[in-house]
Amino acid sequence: MTLGFLGTGEITSAMVTGLSSHDTEFRSIRVSPRNFQIATNLANRFPGVSIASSNQDLLDFSDTVVIAVRPPIARDVLSELRFRPDHRVISVVSALSLESATELVAPATRITRAVPLPSTAKRMGPTAIYPPDRFVNDLFAAIGTVFAVETEAEFDAICAATATIATFYAFMDGVASWLCSNQIPKVEAREYVARMFLGVTSTASDRPENSFQSLASAHATRGGINDQFLRYLVERGLVTSISEGLELVMQRIRTSGK
Repeated sequence: MTLGFLGTGEITSAMVTGLSSHDTEFRSIRVSPRNFQIATNLANRFPGVSIASSNQDLLDFSDTVVIAVRPPIARDVLSELRFRPDHRVISVVSALSLESATELVAPATRITRAVPLPSTAKRMGPTAIYPPDRFVNDLFAAIGTVFAVETEAEFDAICAATATIATFYAFMDGVASWLCSNQIPKVEAREYVARMFLGVTSTASDRPENSFQSLASAHATRGGINDQFLRYLVERGLVTSISEGLELVMQRIRTSGK
C-alpha cells in the first residue's frame, strides 16, 4: 500500500516523520513536489519516502491520498486532479466539509476528515477523525491517540479548539518574557517555562478522572499566588473570552467549509 501526501507543509512533515521514524506498516510514502525543500528533506531522511513528479502522478501511484493543501487553494488544486473509484481519501483541510470534499474527489467514495497536529511527529498527537473508519483509525493510532467522532458538528468543534495552540505558545512567551525582564537569561527562561507546562499537561493527562476545573482549584489555594493570578484574568474577562473566540472560529469553519 502506498500512502500519498498531496501538499508538503508542516502537517505532512509531521505525519511522515511519525510514520517513518517508528515501526509501522506505512512504509511506502509519496509526497507532492510543491514544497520541494520539505519534500526533499523527507525523502533524504527516510528511505521509504519518494517525491512524485506532479500531483496527478502522486494520485496515480497511491492507494490512500492525504489531502494536506492550504484551505484557500484546496478547491482549485483538487478540481484539476483525477481521482479513482478505489482511492481512499483523508482530508486534513479543516475548512472543507465532508460534502464538499466528496464532490471534489469523485468518483472516490471512501473519504474521511482528520485533524492531526504537529505533535504526530513524536507520536503524541491527538487526532480527531470523521466519520469513524477502521483503516484511518489504525493509521493515526500509529502516531498518537485517535478521537473518532460520530457527527461533523463534533469534528468541527475539535477543529476550532486547535485554534488555541498559537495562543498557548504566546502565553508561554509572555511568561518567559516576564522572567527575562527579571534578570532570568532568555534560554533559561524559555526552558523553565516549557518544562513547567510540560509537567502541568502531563499531570492532566495522567489524571483523566480529574476535570480541568478541579485541577485548577487544587492549584489555586485560596489566598495563594495561583489564586491571585487566576482571579486577575477572570475579572478582566480573559477566561470567558476563550469561548467567545472559539465560537467565532467555529462560525468561520462552518461557513468556509460549504
